[in-house]
Amino acid sequence: MDRKRSGLGRGLVALFPGFDEETATGAVLMANIREIDTNPAQPRKNFNRETLQELAHSIKQHGIVQPLLVKKSGARFMIVAGERRYRAARLAGLSEVPVLLTACNEQEMAEVALIENIQRENLNPVEEAAAIVFLMKQHDLSQEDVAKRIGKSRSAISNSIRLLSLPVPIVMAVEDGRLTAGHAKILAGLTDENRQLRLAEKAHMEGWAVHRLETEVRGARAKKATRSRKRKEMSGDMLDVLSELRMKYPTRIDITGTTAKGKIIFSYYSERELDYLYQQLTEDR
Repeated sequence: MDRKRSGLGRGLVALFPGFDEETATGAVLMANIREIDTNPAQPRKNFNRETLQELAHSIKQHGIVQPLLVKKSGARFMIVAGERRYRAARLAGLSEVPVLLTACNEQEMAEVALIENIQRENLNPVEEAAAIVFLMKQHDLSQEDVAKRIGKSRSAISNSIRLLSLPVPIVMAVEDGRLTAGHAKILAGLTDENRQLRLAEKAHMEGWAVHRLETEVRGARAKKATRSRKRKEMSGDMLDVLSELRMKYPTRIDITGTTAKGKIIFSYYSERELDYLYQQLTEDR
């Protein structure tokens, strides 16, 4: 491997505070691409083939503008930051790539990989959340610690982590871009998983903006609070009647009023449900 000094990569000082390009380990080198391994802890898991091809085309014409950041791994090199450039270089058919050799521990390596991806906006919200959780668990860091290291607020870190607590179908929808992190943040505020899934589906199918979803959730909470208040106002006998009706008829049923006067309301959501409910009620006559 030939040593080749260059002015490339000075922006990495901001990503890696201990990095000094003027030291021996900060030299820009040309490394055999076959001697470089990817980082298994790389936070970014999905690499778009089309954009990689575009980058590969650019690399063929102009070369790699910013070198990969690597560390020694036995006789080989491990990528700390720059896996996308590495993959594109392979597609472009390069046999050598410029690298900056640095000595960093496992925690610093994970931090740099996460910071670089966040600053370049290369991670989807789920990948970012998973990388943050990995940092916290592997290196016993608090949310406040991670916030300071990657330059985000503690609330942003907390909201990011909450995405992973959502039902798997919603996490997958955020991961592939059908829903945004903003949608997920609103859904994470709900405790009813079925309601989360129903609203997520409607938000995707009807193209709701985050504000629309927030309005729908607020309305659902208000209705729930109203129903809860009404149930508290019901007598024990009325609650027993409501319970028995709901067990007998598979639809939504509400009771308003008192034991002396009121209404029993049966709801249906399709013609089929209406027909079934009609058959059930007329059979009981």
